[in-house]
Amino acid sequence: MRSQFVTINLHASFMQVTTLQSKIYEIRGQKVLLDFDLALLYEVETKVLNQAVKRNIKRFPVDFMFRLTIEESENMRSQFVTAYQNKRNITATPFAFTEQGVAMLSGILNSDVAINVNIAIMRTFVMIRKYALYTRNLMKNYLKWKPNMTKSSVMYMML
Repeated sequence: MRSQFVTINLHASFMQVTTLQSKIYEIRGQKVLLDFDLALLYEVETKVLNQAVKRNIKRFPVDFMFRLTIEESENMRSQFVTAYQNKRNITATPFAFTEQGVAMLSGILNSDVAINVNIAIMRTFVMIRKYALYTRNLMKNYLKWKPNMTKSSVMYMML
């Protein structure tokens, strides 16, 4: 019975990580989550999340959170037309939260859902870093074995 529980938990964790990974974007060279996605995960309205942030703005320096420019927002909208438009009021550009910004949100959104979501998000960011490190090490080791291969050919072979 115990092993079934562990298997179910592992499957649920994988599904959580997969869902969270799809909500992590790279903007300005940083991995971020957008306010409307976080609000959805926290089960609050985007407006409520942003009001809580504004009341605690000292906790969110620019390396923790930033507002997308109109151009960045338009680019996001063109990539995710229906999903993006249904998630927010398009008159304001979304806030983007870095890993540190998401961690800071846990201090201002004090619900069981927010706590559990933040734990899952932190685990996802750790997993992304581990995967990037693993991939980098794999490429480095492969290049040692095949010194005449280029990095682009190695990346092609990894796909």
